[in-house]
Amino acid sequence: MSSETSYMGLRGTALRVAMIATIVAPAFTVFGYNQSGVGPLATLESFISIFPQLDTIHNDGGASAVNSTRKGAVIASYQIGGLLGALSCLWLGDWLGRRKTIVIAAIFTIIGEVLQVASYEIVQFIVGRVVLGFGVGQISVAIPVWLAECSSSATRGRDVITTGMFMCLGYALSNWLDFAFWFIRGSTLQWRLPLALSLSLSLVVLTSIFFLPESPRWLASVGQMDKATANLAALRNLPEDRHAIQTEMPQIESAIEGAVNQKGSLMEMFSKDDNERLFYRFCLCFGLQFFQQACGGGLISIYISTIFEENLGLGTINSKVLAASGLTWKFLCCFLAFYAIDRLGRRSVFMISGTGMSLCMAALAVSSSFGSENYSASIASAFLLFFFNVFYPLGFLGGNFLYCTEVAPVHLRVAMSAISTANHWLWNFVIAFVTPVALSTIGYRYYIIYAVISALIPIGVFFFYPETMNRNLELLNSVFKDASSPWEIVRMSQKLPQGELADEDSRYENSKKNLEEKEIA
Repeated sequence: MSSETSYMGLRGTALRVAMIATIVAPAFTVFGYNQSGVGPLATLESFISIFPQLDTIHNDGGASAVNSTRKGAVIASYQIGGLLGALSCLWLGDWLGRRKTIVIAAIFTIIGEVLQVASYEIVQFIVGRVVLGFGVGQISVAIPVWLAECSSSATRGRDVITTGMFMCLGYALSNWLDFAFWFIRGSTLQWRLPLALSLSLSLVVLTSIFFLPESPRWLASVGQMDKATANLAALRNLPEDRHAIQTEMPQIESAIEGAVNQKGSLMEMFSKDDNERLFYRFCLCFGLQFFQQACGGGLISIYISTIFEENLGLGTINSKVLAASGLTWKFLCCFLAFYAIDRLGRRSVFMISGTGMSLCMAALAVSSSFGSENYSASIASAFLLFFFNVFYPLGFLGGNFLYCTEVAPVHLRVAMSAISTANHWLWNFVIAFVTPVALSTIGYRYYIIYAVISALIPIGVFFFYPETMNRNLELLNSVFKDASSPWEIVRMSQKLPQGELADEDSRYENSKKNLEEKEIA
């Protein structure tokens, strides 16, 4: 065992847990923390005193509408940075590799956090938001791809779904800390300290990534086959000459060789010789990331405190406690997704999630139509916001990032993930920008839009989205090539063999354990 490759002395499950604990957890907590955190801070007197252009509380009429638009634009500047960061991975991800891209992302988040915390002018605050968003946008592409390529088919779902879990933890932490620091009156520390706390998490990512393995699939793509084999063996906790490793590596090499003979450009999707149905797969990724934002999840994550306080009239303290509690509940509900993603399958969780969200949004439109004067209706609306947070994490806090890495071919995995995730950031920006104005103008009718879009999710998934649960990525790629028509893809994906490598790993671990027990006896 001494000659076997290990990282921090870890292999197999322990190594995967370390990857999640030191990279996924802090990085996606930063993602959610900074996406949700500024919304409630923007209503503080200490914040408004520094940035009076964003005051939506002490103004009426036209001035309030203008400031609402400005407030939406400032908060949404983070999403613009995220879009640009995701797009940068189109060339960075395959050129530098997964680990180096994550290093660059962590550096950008640190710079953005410092600029944001030290701001005394609105321009500097916006620049900080954009730079921070740029780094988080890179994180949102590079880490799910890295994690999916390092995971086995049997654990890939649970591993990548942790991205959504920690993103949601960031939502909850930001709202609790915003509430805690709300009691520091008369000081800008009331909002500077909450924004500064995520800096430590970015530093954890920056220092930890150097001690963890590079993706075996990326190493194979740049010709480092020996290193790729060693890393794969370390991740599976198997000897390099084990059958599972000797089976998986040729599959990876074959996929890489096929990719070398192709153009490696997104323009392939529009070619007449699109034998791999690249455009179809791209549309699957694009649509899923659109649904992830347009179902209403981003609306609630960013503006839940505003909805409680300004639209439901539940008071400042009650609204902050309810918002933090609602997002904590959302984090706890993420464990449903962790349990279901590799048991029910990707298709099932998407369809259940979409149906539940649609019903919640339709009911929310009805209950909020009575106005904030009706206290009973406001309580019902608050309950529906909590209930919505049962269904949203089930399919769209991590599952969307996972699916995009699974259906993309190896030579376009980063590119497709980058473009589709940029689409996620685009719609995230649109929602963050228009929501303050929409809530103050069309009110409850705003929720009807989300109810209709969510209702389209189960329909689209049922007809067009193949199952990827527990499927080998290289075998799944052949389904898209071999299907006689797009209508056959869903059916063929359900017939793929499942979990062979996981079974092989289990048999090896059991045999090793039995041998050790015999030696002790």
